[in-house]
Amino acid sequence: MKSGIITKVAGPLVIAEGMRDADMFDVVRVSSQRLIGEIIEMHGDRASIQVYEETSGLGPGEIVESTGAPLSVELGPGLIGSIYDGIQRPLNEIMKVAGTNLKRGVDVPSLDHKKKWHFTPLVKKGDTVAAGDTLGTVQETHAVLHRILVPNKTGGVVESISEGDFTIDETVAVLKTDKGNVEINMCTKWPVRVGRPYKRKLSPDILLTTGQRPIDTLFPLAKGGVAAVPGPFGSGKTVVQHQLAKWAAADIIVYIGCGERGNEMTDVLNEFPELKDPRTGNSLMERTVLIANTSDMPVAAREASIYTGITIAEYFRDMGYTVALMADSTSRWAEALREMSGRLEEMPGEEGYPAYLGSRLAQFYERAGRVIVNGSEDTEGALSVIGAVSPPGGDISEPVSQATLRIVKVFWGLDANLAYKRHFPAINWLTSYSLYTDQLADWFSKNAAPDFMELRGRLMSLLQEESELQEIVNLVGMDALSAPDRLKLETSRSIREDYLHQNAFDPTDTYTSLGKQVLMMRAILAYYDKAKEALANGADIEMLVNLPVRERIGRYKYVPEDKVRDEFESIKALLDSEIKDVLERSED
Repeated sequence: MKSGIITKVAGPLVIAEGMRDADMFDVVRVSSQRLIGEIIEMHGDRASIQVYEETSGLGPGEIVESTGAPLSVELGPGLIGSIYDGIQRPLNEIMKVAGTNLKRGVDVPSLDHKKKWHFTPLVKKGDTVAAGDTLGTVQETHAVLHRILVPNKTGGVVESISEGDFTIDETVAVLKTDKGNVEINMCTKWPVRVGRPYKRKLSPDILLTTGQRPIDTLFPLAKGGVAAVPGPFGSGKTVVQHQLAKWAAADIIVYIGCGERGNEMTDVLNEFPELKDPRTGNSLMERTVLIANTSDMPVAAREASIYTGITIAEYFRDMGYTVALMADSTSRWAEALREMSGRLEEMPGEEGYPAYLGSRLAQFYERAGRVIVNGSEDTEGALSVIGAVSPPGGDISEPVSQATLRIVKVFWGLDANLAYKRHFPAINWLTSYSLYTDQLADWFSKNAAPDFMELRGRLMSLLQEESELQEIVNLVGMDALSAPDRLKLETSRSIREDYLHQNAFDPTDTYTSLGKQVLMMRAILAYYDKAKEALANGADIEMLVNLPVRERIGRYKYVPEDKVRDEFESIKALLDSEIKDVLERSED
């Protein structure tokens, strides 16, 4: 055991001497209380250690012991439905041992090593397997079939494999390799700061459908893509992430509450088990892993939490699943990084953040992607990352937002003014963007509608023209506008209020399929085209603005999915007859 002596304690930072034999990122046990820490800097035999637990009461002279291994997570059956802290300690199990307050030095295994799982082999004796191949499966929950994979850098001929009930530590298979026989169980460990390997990355050209109209239509996210959701307090970042967790076309959800307020995390912990998974009808927790590291928990563990979460997400990606990871919020993670950097007395960068803020953010986000995973067959897995950013005062010119925007390809800019007007999701259509749109054009034309991109383009141009016209209205009033411009304003209002506004609490409106989104766009644009044509033929603008059919178009989003086609045909027929009526009255 490599051990040293504490010489200095500064909050979560502990300096120890006599650690020459230890390595960077080794996990250490600090003092007789066995607090968990990680070496983050070495100078000769002096090690700087960030401690993941409260350090009050520690003093110089106490022992530090290195475990000789980096900070790792346990991966195996039992992950789904679990609630962990930032370093994968199971909070439910800790509560049984230590009560409701997190006590120091509590050592509880991340997974249940006594529970038996039923293992069903998919290979037989004599089969040749490579790293990443599936040896067998465990039905972890109704929604998740957990695949037991051949460990990394291992491969050979199956010497023995058996079906039955096993704990995660018991041997389920033996492989004959070049270096002798290797026993394989259902549990593996992986260092959190190292990305899990894969064969190759694929182009992000498949949509991650979310059922949220502003996202799917205007600012789409590709499978394996990365998105940022910056916004001031109260603009709905957490609600957007909840909606994505519930409705996104992902098999597994990993939700990281990184430095969030305790009551917000409590809401998540209370709501997720009660939320019904729209796919299975069971609890959403049956395909979710939660990592809760609230703002009052030790700051160093907050820094580790996003790596813990993304390593668990990569593990399920390697099984061939589509995984969505929500990090709420990376601003709090950056604040933890800033605090540790300050205690290390490093040269501060902009606003006190360390100079390596951008590269650390990039290392995290670049672990996302749609990939061909390791194994004999070309199995596809995807990991999409959605990171919330909480810029102070909503100012996205601050370093964390700017560093994030340089990395991510989708920016859903939340607007406090829209939120105050009760327009949710409060995604500002003038400042947001998606760089995946062009890559997804072929996918949309094949899977949504051949003219999807044209419809989307017309919506965007109307919204942009509205913002220009609104400036004129604010200066000289509505009367200064020509009739065609007035029609543009009215159509844009319909796009905003009837299409982009989506009620997360309405059972029908909370999710909109792509087919329904296409019909909704067509209904709004059909009104615009027919009214524009009628204007050219001498119709009265006031009559066109006040057509009764506009109420039907506005309520179209509340029509159930199985009735949208009939309702669309009905709206089209009504629109034609009302426009015809207006033209006849105008001629009179």
